[in-house]
Amino acid sequence: MKSIYLSEDTEIIKDVYNMNEKVFVKNDILSNPENFKDTEFIFSTWSMPTFTEEEIKEYLPSLKAVFYGAGTVQFFARPFLNLGIKVFSAWAANAVPVAEYTVAQIILANKGFFKTMRYVDREGSRETFNKFPGNYGTKVGIIGAGMIGKLVIQMLKAYNLEILVFDPFLPDQKAQELGVKKCDLETLFASCQVVSNHLANNAQTKGMLNGSLFEKMVPYATFLNTGRGAQVIESDLIAFLKERPDVTAILDVTEPEPPEKDSELYTLPNCILTPHIAGSWGLEIRRMGEYMRKEYECFINNEPTKYEVTLEMLKTMA
Repeated sequence: MKSIYLSEDTEIIKDVYNMNEKVFVKNDILSNPENFKDTEFIFSTWSMPTFTEEEIKEYLPSLKAVFYGAGTVQFFARPFLNLGIKVFSAWAANAVPVAEYTVAQIILANKGFFKTMRYVDREGSRETFNKFPGNYGTKVGIIGAGMIGKLVIQMLKAYNLEILVFDPFLPDQKAQELGVKKCDLETLFASCQVVSNHLANNAQTKGMLNGSLFEKMVPYATFLNTGRGAQVIESDLIAFLKERPDVTAILDVTEPEPPEKDSELYTLPNCILTPHIAGSWGLEIRRMGEYMRKEYECFINNEPTKYEVTLEMLKTMA
């Protein structure tokens, strides 16, 4: 056995890779170790089981690479990488629908869609609509210029917007190539009509977006979060939204997720919740499987690969 499909969710992996082959779970490996001694490649996705270094050595001694048809590998990758086993992730494929969702929300927000969609009175709707700048020359703030942030920036070029970016890891030369202006968080929140969060999810970014930043937002601004809920101090955001009914928050992620049943996020008229739909789903998930199939072909043919994850990358990536 040279390669296997491995996931605790045996149905979702079939959808990701568009196949109907045998899918193994971790217990299959632990219960029948001899059947997996020659496994060289693992194809997985969401619900990838975790292994210790000792388990990998004992049960998967021939393993060369893991191809993960989904986004973050933070929860399982380190033991493999520590043993010199390569890990590849379809994070770039998963970035596509997140970026598409983000761009759609930004364009609608700048047109005042979320403030006017409930109006039945044309005059009242027009009065509110006139508060919004539209999508030409408007400042949009991107927090985090990783894979998703960069893709959002590239997609927004068609709209002639002015893009401000906060990302300490973005080199000045790369910012110039992207056509964006780097700035600090305070300037970004105080200047932009839409602020979109794409920070990596780690200890350093937890609680980074707080009340002092929200209070700087311009009139009729929109805060959009498709990053992680833990990066926002939720109580600060709720208090701010109550004080500033002109501002809209569009939250695809929260902490916890979904919000607690008594959370005011459900009842605030200027808060729009979507149930973590920005990432790949439906037919979109097959894109992730195709990325990993192509990556596998490049790897076995000694051709350059694009989506290998390293221990160094895990320090900053989502």
